[in-house]
Amino acid sequence: MLKPIVLTLFAFFGISTISTAQSLAHEVGIIFGPVTFQSDFGERNNLDTNLGNTGFGVGLVHFVNFSTNSNRESFFSEHFKVRSELSFNSSKLNHFGEWTEKKPATLGVKQLKAMHGKSTVISFGSQLEFSPVKIHYYETSIGAFSPYVSLGFLVSYYTTEVSSELGKLGTPDTTLPKYLTPSDGRQFGFSSENGLVLSGTAGLGVHYKLGRMNDLMFETRFQVFNSDWVDGLNPNKKIYTENKSKDWQVWFNVGYIQYL
Repeated sequence: MLKPIVLTLFAFFGISTISTAQSLAHEVGIIFGPVTFQSDFGERNNLDTNLGNTGFGVGLVHFVNFSTNSNRESFFSEHFKVRSELSFNSSKLNHFGEWTEKKPATLGVKQLKAMHGKSTVISFGSQLEFSPVKIHYYETSIGAFSPYVSLGFLVSYYTTEVSSELGKLGTPDTTLPKYLTPSDGRQFGFSSENGLVLSGTAGLGVHYKLGRMNDLMFETRFQVFNSDWVDGLNPNKKIYTENKSKDWQVWFNVGYIQYL
């Protein structure tokens, strides 16, 4: 897991070195907004789950703008930026949906409703951002919009906690049988732990030219982890095949960008 971190750091500092040498433009900013966590907590495609398992995120962003040298204009320099990011988000997680609403409430229903989780994620990495609007045109047009799409990779450090109002998890009295089954090298299908994971990210957003040296941005971003333990739950997939997806989250953020 150390190798991806080292490669990401070298890529980040390499971009900074190249940009400084070529006198390229830099932009810095802050992003923030709600994060909905899609995990093994709750029922898939359920509105209560999507709304209930929502947290908050905040991040620092840095853009390298390649278009400053108009004598060397190219399609890449006029339509692409490299974005580096350090972000933090935290979500409280609960079970929602059909299996928590059964009447009368069985022991299993009570165990699900009493189970709670919390996941905190710190991510660092880079993305490539593409806009169909030429950067030179956008930068000289106050009030203009520049839609974009982005793709990238992040290294994420997560901390997760899983607990129950019924008592310590890991016994038949407090824990649903599917979470008592060993899974993926863990004693149970739940785990309070921390660790490093890789994640891929894809975003869709728009920049708004607020002034000569600043922007606003609005973005919807998907982040998919290469682990199913980021939420603290991972029932054995060989037995409980409905739990087939990795953990992922959607971040709706607003940002303020300042040109340097």
